[in-house]
Amino acid sequence: MNGTADATVGGRAIRVLIADDQPLVRRGLALILTPDPAFEVVGEAGDGEEAVALAHRLRPDVVVMDIRMPVLDGVAATARLARELPGCRVLALSTFDMDEYVVAALRAGAHGFLPKDVSPEELVAAVRVVHTGEAAVAPRLLTRLIAAYVRAPHRAGPPAVAVDSGELTPREAEVWRLMARGLDNTEIARALDISVSTVKNHITAVFGKLGVRDRAQAVIAAYETGLVEVGTQG
Repeated sequence: MNGTADATVGGRAIRVLIADDQPLVRRGLALILTPDPAFEVVGEAGDGEEAVALAHRLRPDVVVMDIRMPVLDGVAATARLARELPGCRVLALSTFDMDEYVVAALRAGAHGFLPKDVSPEELVAAVRVVHTGEAAVAPRLLTRLIAAYVRAPHRAGPPAVAVDSGELTPREAEVWRLMARGLDNTEIARALDISVSTVKNHITAVFGKLGVRDRAQAVIAAYETGLVEVGTQG
């Protein structure tokens, strides 16, 4: 970590709301974040309904959200926050790293995902990344999750976004395909023999033309449109 300046906006700490139905987990997450002056834990919620209500009242920058909770689960709570408080970003948590609810949460608007067995350092880093608006999901973990989701015989609901890939240039389509196979920006640059900055420019163009918000939604869209099929990821 490079100090609090990297994680704050105008010197203000990142406001974090923690939502989990297990008090011990909530306390543990708070104890990880509270000692760092870059974060301010503004509240804790025991279910999704309470998380949405507290988010409206406390206006956190990031909600660390367990996706399996009573009353209102984390997926539904994430969808409501994405709709009602678009400036509030959700980092989804799950006990299992292969969980169909994770992909549902990403489709609903979560900016990232972590399994609960991550290290404190990984949690801190993920909250920082999500706060910047980037997707905090390891590319290969994301493709594994989506591949498992696509295999499920009961895919529920329509795609999260209406995707029209017809406007993509051939190079943009190739960048999208490699992204969906789990390559990070450096690996895409190496595969296409272009610079990392050029890859970033292509990815920005892909997001805009597909109408998706981030890398997670772009990869999900690649599976849902058939650009990438289960078993083709690298």
